[in-house]
Amino acid sequence: MGRNPYFDILFEPVKIGPVTTKNRFYQVPHATAHGYNMPNAHAGVRAIKAEGGWGVVCTDLVSIHPTSDDAPYPYLTLWDDADIAALALVAEKVHEHGALAGVELWHGGSSVANLFSREAPLGVESGRPIYNDPVQSRIVTKSDIKEFRRWYVTAAKRAKVAGFDIIYIYATHDYLIHSFLSSQRNFRTDEYGGSVENRVRLLRELIEE
Repeated sequence: MGRNPYFDILFEPVKIGPVTTKNRFYQVPHATAHGYNMPNAHAGVRAIKAEGGWGVVCTDLVSIHPTSDDAPYPYLTLWDDADIAALALVAEKVHEHGALAGVELWHGGSSVANLFSREAPLGVESGRPIYNDPVQSRIVTKSDIKEFRRWYVTAAKRAKVAGFDIIYIYATHDYLIHSFLSSQRNFRTDEYGGSVENRVRLLRELIEE
């Protein structure tokens, strides 16, 4: 049976910023339960997707700093240069089949307990209990925001070295960026809280940098 011409557009290339994907089948970031300690398995899963014909294949969420430690759940990391090789393997396997490789950079904010790193969770407001752990966050200061921006830029540069074509900023699901965006979570009185323009400020700064 031939393909319905109605769907032909799905097989056409599309430009995404400076890169072009071969078609419009886009595997968005999703978890595989492999984590940083199973790089071959994670790369293998993404390679299968690319081999199947997807135009873009993305990673799981990738932690940018030890203050975003999702233990005991599996997660990927770009905490330092030593993490580049494992992520480069993913990009390499995806590229072998002609797909673009995407990476999702993530900070968990007050939604992670940092059970491995023991770092204090960072929240848009202070004292909010973590979902399933008896841990409370400390409020993000302006100094923290400056550091947070630096962590994101550094992780993005590492992702570029690893060979990724598309870089995401994870800004949903009650993680740190989402908590800044949310009027139900963000009660700051400085330039990062209050109006929509202020609540989106950090995300805009990250994108612009």
